[in-house]
Amino acid sequence: MTRSAVIINPSKVVDPDERRGEICAALAAAGWPGPLWLETTPDDPGCGMAVQALDEGVDVVLACGGDGTVMAVASVLAGTDVALALIPSGTGNLLAANFGITRDVRAALDVAINGARRRIDVGVVEGADTVTGHPGTFTVMAGMGFDAAMVGETPDDRKRRFGWVAYVASGLRNLHRRRMPLRIRLDGGRWMHRRASSVLVANVGRLQGGIPLLPDAVPDDGWLDVAVLTPRDITDWVQLAWGVVLRWGRTPRLETFRARRVEVLTSHEEPRELDGDVVAPARRLMAEVVPGALLLCVPAERG
Repeated sequence: MTRSAVIINPSKVVDPDERRGEICAALAAAGWPGPLWLETTPDDPGCGMAVQALDEGVDVVLACGGDGTVMAVASVLAGTDVALALIPSGTGNLLAANFGITRDVRAALDVAINGARRRIDVGVVEGADTVTGHPGTFTVMAGMGFDAAMVGETPDDRKRRFGWVAYVASGLRNLHRRRMPLRIRLDGGRWMHRRASSVLVANVGRLQGGIPLLPDAVPDDGWLDVAVLTPRDITDWVQLAWGVVLRWGRTPRLETFRARRVEVLTSHEEPRELDGDVVAPARRLMAEVVPGALLLCVPAERG
């Protein structure tokens, strides 16, 4: 019998009691015992609850919240044989979107109960530990510069009302943000000097709204994909955006790389984010891949 825990962020769900009834009914219909039910708090986005779930010996943890909840739970489950199931309830839900898991609760529960299990990589960022002492783990991407500033300036109430579209206004405000003088090194190689608006270190390739920034990124290949964005003005931003959306062979003002360890050093402290959650600004972003660390519930292949 499959033992499960549900870690829910009540601030991301309109009616937590209704959601609880829906989840418990689906699990009971599948013959699973009643789940361990754990709610996140403002002080703990899910790490402590995931530790409790492991201590209780569960087989699957269902994360019902946004990207921050998923990141917190994944940081604890990484390196274990306990599976993570996604019940998208927040703004971005980028990991779910990259695997075709929709916000339809019944469909997401079907993936948790009847789907396949796939081991995926995670990235770990040095110096970005969570409040509960777990490493700064990301399943989607880590970023420094423009993207982190955009995320940090978007109010939570707008994200709840408008979803990923809420990021547009803060994104437009930051288009004139100064470029960062930086050095970047891949797998201990030579330092490369750039002036960039943003550096993204990704495990999967799709951004908010399904934008395919790094379409060749594969979540279980043991590599991190790196995007260095270097637009100088609005014209450059427009060309970059069209190049990404239309999947031009070579997108202007976008360099891409692959590495297992990525080091970025800047001249000043810059905003940083992991999976859409802002972490402390710093002069460096150092990320390393941990291959096959996380067991994820994904849709079963058809045919």
